[in-house]
Amino acid sequence: MCGKFTAMASWAEVVAFSQPLTRAVVKEGDNDRIVTYRVMDNLPLIVWDRIDGKRRVVMTRWGWPGKGNWKKPQHIHVRGETIGTTPTFAPAFINGQRGIVVMRTFNEAPDVPGPTIQHTITPGDLGAIGIAFIWRQFDVPKIAATMPACVMVTMPANQLIATLPTDRMPAVLADEDWDM
Repeated sequence: MCGKFTAMASWAEVVAFSQPLTRAVVKEGDNDRIVTYRVMDNLPLIVWDRIDGKRRVVMTRWGWPGKGNWKKPQHIHVRGETIGTTPTFAPAFINGQRGIVVMRTFNEAPDVPGPTIQHTITPGDLGAIGIAFIWRQFDVPKIAATMPACVMVTMPANQLIATLPTDRMPAVLADEDWDM
């Protein structure tokens, strides 16, 4: 399952991707760079701000903290088919704590014994895709603060990804599914 992906490092490209009809095309020379994210990294998560009535970006750690050790992630993925009924994840999903991470690529590894073989999946002509996440705030007494953390929503692998072999993949959002 996906444990690594690349994303855009500039807000200009995120805006261009999420609002394709209102901005000129972003070019390679726009000083953008590609960043690789892994589990436990802070991700730029696009969320809906109910108070301001618009989207904003929140940095959230990829991986909900483990019980007894906040430094170790307990969950990094959630199955999209059961997200609304699984007690661990349902409250965040039902309360609208949903987000989108814009990615250029994501990695998949076959679910087979032996050394991990990473396959990099690219969105082809799209340039980038939006992947579904849910998030919530966690109280972390050892650091006397709250920590926003997120998990990637997954779905059954499509026909192409299933050939790796793996049975899961990130939940890729269609353009019309970006409304929160």
